[in-house]
Amino acid sequence: MGWENTPAQPKAGPASFQVRDTDGPVEMVTGPPPYYSTQGQDYSDYPRRNMRSQSAAPWWNPRSWSKKTWAIVVAAAIIILIIVIVVPVEVTKANRYPNYTKLNYALADEYSGTTFFDKFNYFVGYDPAQGFVHYVPREQATQLNLTYASEDSAIIRVDTSVGPESVPDASTGRFSVRLESQTQYENGLFIFDVKHTPFGCGTWPALWLVDPANWPDHGEIDVMEAANKATDGNQMTLHTTDGCSMDVKRIMSDSSLSNDCYNATDNNAGCGVRGSAATYGSAYNDAQGGIIAMEWRNEGIRVWQFGRSNIPTDITAKNPDPSSWGSASADFPNTNCDIGSHFKNQSIIANIDLCGQYASALYASSGCPSNCTDYVANNPDAFTSAFWEFGRFEVYKAT
Repeated sequence: MGWENTPAQPKAGPASFQVRDTDGPVEMVTGPPPYYSTQGQDYSDYPRRNMRSQSAAPWWNPRSWSKKTWAIVVAAAIIILIIVIVVPVEVTKANRYPNYTKLNYALADEYSGTTFFDKFNYFVGYDPAQGFVHYVPREQATQLNLTYASEDSAIIRVDTSVGPESVPDASTGRFSVRLESQTQYENGLFIFDVKHTPFGCGTWPALWLVDPANWPDHGEIDVMEAANKATDGNQMTLHTTDGCSMDVKRIMSDSSLSNDCYNATDNNAGCGVRGSAATYGSAYNDAQGGIIAMEWRNEGIRVWQFGRSNIPTDITAKNPDPSSWGSASADFPNTNCDIGSHFKNQSIIANIDLCGQYASALYASSGCPSNCTDYVANNPDAFTSAFWEFGRFEVYKAT
């Protein structure tokens, strides 16, 4: 009945026997169990079966991980590296900001009193920005009463004498003035006392700095600018060649309009910042104006506006200290703009343009009647409020 291990043992054949049943004999076949040879077999290495389940390898043992698990682990490691290394770098980059250390300033130049206009050249001819004006020389401006100065104020006006019945009339443009300082500046602190700003349908006045012979290579700094009814407040803007952007950390109180200063972007919109309604136009004029200060240094360009009742005492004492003035109205840091290479040899310019590229583009949306050039040509009385009144300009250099 057991297994036979002897190889020479003959295999048993079937054996038969008979069993009688009541119905007759029945033949049954029987024999020994099958023979299994174990010669030469070594069962010592065969796996032993265990009725209990084998315990799985711990999850933290990499030898037990599948390819899918490895892929997940590698992806997680990459994400962690990005968080640990890349994110801090980007955060640091986003928070870069120049060090506006305090500078000591001394008065270097001044435009004031009855000689205010003596340090300016009068630009003569048609406007480079396609304005609907004839810029007149000093003699004609004086004759038409477009520029005049007293001990306290200097006035720049648009002509209000030429109407549609005049000969010649204003059908090719109205008389106006554009002043350009004879001195050109690089860096400094500029203090402008502005008592009245021009406004009205068709107007495009500006107080700005530029190198007229090298625009846009030497940049442009718009300190005060508006168009038509000027109800939106003052706009402060930089215009440059390529490679000057303000999509960086800035510390200022007014609102950014655009971050790309490149003159070929968005029809030369520049990187502008807009102040509140009280910073330009009728609201500003009703409050007797104020001081606008622009600091230009390698770290950046900043502009502050102070109402007449809120002028810092260090300005009135001619010892200005921008570090004590708090956040600027407009901040143009050098983070992504090399100020030193983009801005050079700037003249101070004050003008009152009419229509032109900017005011014409905004004319209809400003709620102004007719079209810009027809309105300007035929309505001289509409420009009685279109004048600048300045107190004094002061230019300070760092010592």
